[in-house]
Amino acid sequence: MQLASKGFDATGIDLSEDSIEEALLEEGENLHFYQHDMRLPFWINYFDYAFNFFTSFGYFRTQREHDNAIRTIAQSLKNNGTFVMDYLNVHFSEDHTIHQSEKEIDSINFIITKWYDEFHFYKKIIIEDESQKEPFIYTEKVAKFNLGDFTEMFAYQGLQIQEVFGDYNFARYDVKKSPRLIMIAKKIKQG
Repeated sequence: MQLASKGFDATGIDLSEDSIEEALLEEGENLHFYQHDMRLPFWINYFDYAFNFFTSFGYFRTQREHDNAIRTIAQSLKNNGTFVMDYLNVHFSEDHTIHQSEKEIDSINFIITKWYDEFHFYKKIIIEDESQKEPFIYTEKVAKFNLGDFTEMFAYQGLQIQEVFGDYNFARYDVKKSPRLIMIAKKIKQG
């Protein structure tokens, strides 16, 4: 919505039908939304820019699925198009994981447990609501991809990293101190 508000023609995709249904309420002349699986081709050689923010990547089960998502992004860009990927910084996240927390919002209790292994970060959320008999339990996992992993995945799809930042203020990336891994890549013309 930010890009559209600045006059850009923006298109958003999401796997979740519910998320797209909600986003469609904001759709306008230069803002469009589609329910789509990013592992499958979308529009080919169409966009000048592609963005993936707030670690909305890394949730697939296999490396092939992650590679397919990067392929779709690369294919959707015009030659010399720009891709911005925002991901958690694995090393910082390992050192700063808060393993157990609890918060209450509108009389609903959220118990959050986080942990990690060699390949993934995990988060389990238990939602206790007095109006429900049983608590709702949701668990997610995200792959532990680092800068080297992304450099390789991108290169295989014709994307070359141009710049790397460590936070939303565009501070220089530090493998131990930066909370984020923000990569700006360019689609290099293929053969």
